Amino acid sequence: MATERPSFELAKGINGLDKIILRESRNRSAEVYLYGGHVTSWKNENGEELLHLSSKAVFKPPKPIRGGIPLCFPQFSNFGTLESHGFARNRIWEVDASPPPLPTNSSSNAYVDLILRPSEDDLKAWPHNFEFRMRVALGSEGELTLTSRIRNTNSDGKPFTFTFAYHTYFSVSDISEVRVEGLETLDYLDNLTNRERFTEQGDAITFESETDKIYLSTPAKIAILDHEKKRTFVVRKDGLADAVVWNPWDKRSKTISDLGDEDYKHMLCVEAAAIERPITLKPGEEWKGRLELSAVPSSYSSGQLDPKKVLE
Repeated sequence: MATERPSFELAKGINGLDKIILRESRNRSAEVYLYGGHVTSWKNENGEELLHLSSKAVFKPPKPIRGGIPLCFPQFSNFGTLESHGFARNRIWEVDASPPPLPTNSSSNAYVDLILRPSEDDLKAWPHNFEFRMRVALGSEGELTLTSRIRNTNSDGKPFTFTFAYHTYFSVSDISEVRVEGLETLDYLDNLTNRERFTEQGDAITFESETDKIYLSTPAKIAILDHEKKRTFVVRKDGLADAVVWNPWDKRSKTISDLGDEDYKHMLCVEAAAIERPITLKPGEEWKGRLELSAVPSSYSSGQLDPKKVLE
């Protein structure tokens, strides 16, 4: 029996950049720009935007797009000699017409397969041949899944090592009313104190100042509770041991040219990542990292917290 082909629409986005639109039967949607392999939109059945896109986002190569889900590869932040967060987020990806089979639990056919291979300039900066394949899928319940497969295609027998992150910007009602569950009592590196190592306290994470932490050996599921919107984001991840939690707050925001001064109030980055233990691949080997995002209604608001059920 012939397999059903994925359903997506190729359209022109901001500044004429190509983008893919995924639609699900209940009016849910997602958008992916070929520039950066960058998910810029994820909407629920009510048309509400679930990702935060900077009010000053620049859609003009080679500037990366601020917001949505940037891809950090082959380097997270400045953990290496490359430009911060690597080059995958400011390269033009291609639609992968014949990807290798990818087992999936989702019955949805709203997905697209993308591929990135190194340019000559990339090979000068990072002398390794690779194939970076990514499937972006919108599931039947509105969940957004990104599955990355990175293969070492070096012909010289050399392995390569990389760090990685899905730098997800979530849209929240008010950062002061948000809490993150699932990272309690874990060790983290604090980027605000030269990556000094600390242990998180036993309470859920809340926000009242700039936060930039890399949590280590994190669970497969993390929850972001937005009390004002009575919504909980559930982050499920596989192959990604770490989690970055970032909000620049007011002073830092003013130093970021493509971030609006007030944007920090309505965004929170919780990033599934592989940082502390970089991934090493020998020629022919492949790594897979998977991120699944879902948004579920919460029956409580401020002052009526019962978050424990979320992570069960």
